[in-house]
Amino acid sequence: MKRLIAAGLALAALASAPARAADEVKELSFGFISTESSANLAKSFEPLLKDLEKAIGIPVKPFFVGDYAGVIEGMRFKKVDIGWFGNKSAMEAVDRAGGEVFVKTAKPDGSSGYYSLIVTNVDRSDINSLKDVLDCSKGYNFGNGDPNSTSGFLVPSYYVFALNNVDPAKCYKRVVAGNHEANLLSVANKQVDFATNNTENITRLQQTRPEEAKKIKEVWRSPMIAGDPIVWRKDLPDDLKAKVYTFFMTYGRLGTPEEVERARAVLAKTSDGWGPFLASSDAQLIPIRQLELFKARVKAEKDDKLSADEKAKKLKDLDDQLATLEAQQKKLPAM
Repeated sequence: MKRLIAAGLALAALASAPARAADEVKELSFGFISTESSANLAKSFEPLLKDLEKAIGIPVKPFFVGDYAGVIEGMRFKKVDIGWFGNKSAMEAVDRAGGEVFVKTAKPDGSSGYYSLIVTNVDRSDINSLKDVLDCSKGYNFGNGDPNSTSGFLVPSYYVFALNNVDPAKCYKRVVAGNHEANLLSVANKQVDFATNNTENITRLQQTRPEEAKKIKEVWRSPMIAGDPIVWRKDLPDDLKAKVYTFFMTYGRLGTPEEVERARAVLAKTSDGWGPFLASSDAQLIPIRQLELFKARVKAEKDDKLSADEKAKKLKDLDDQLATLEAQQKKLPAM
């Protein structure tokens, strides 16, 4: 109830803002990060986009590209108005593309969060732990994620590789980058020895391709990652934002019992199996910013090319940035 009250107050603030030519917006473009094929994403999200379209009164068109950077750039050049991002790609959209987090995804039970994974084929008796993954003597082939993926790249880059002083490019025979679906299928078909992924896409594969899912086993799991942000362009008209916000915060919550049941069924059939959305803001990206700085600090500490003074200055700068983020986080209510 507190979340709905807070959402209502935020909505009132948006609605009371001066209108800025919302009637000039004839269509919204909704961007999707490339966690799997465009065909699968289109089928998965079509009912949700149709309901959004009905709620706001203008067409909503999907925007698909082959990588995360394409959605970020799409927002930067105003080809994407609203987008589903991972936390790292959302950070890039906020910093470089005029984006703003306004809600985040949640599970059907109301919880919000997921885990980054390293997975391998179930037949691999030699790969059972992180220690095995980090063995650079085996000439392994590694399936890494998109560079703008939180669970596929950023989180394992820090927790698996940076903290263990391992450079995948030097450690493995071959490193290939793919989206979550491609990495899972590469593992299932023994095209790579292990790959990054996440718990949401494992669940998705269990539902859509259960035979392939049975061929995959988990060998490492990260700390929890916040639910995926939904980001809009800051410069969208305020009254249009109010309509969009109302839709996201009431979808699957308000309406007749039949309407609520139908909306929850639509959310459950999306690519990651969502429940009703939760209110959020750019503040949810603070842990991701900290992670990027931690990774940079580890790299700087081990950089022998820097003089002692250069290294001290760089570390102090990173520590100051981390302290600023920590102070900001302490002032925030629990998300």
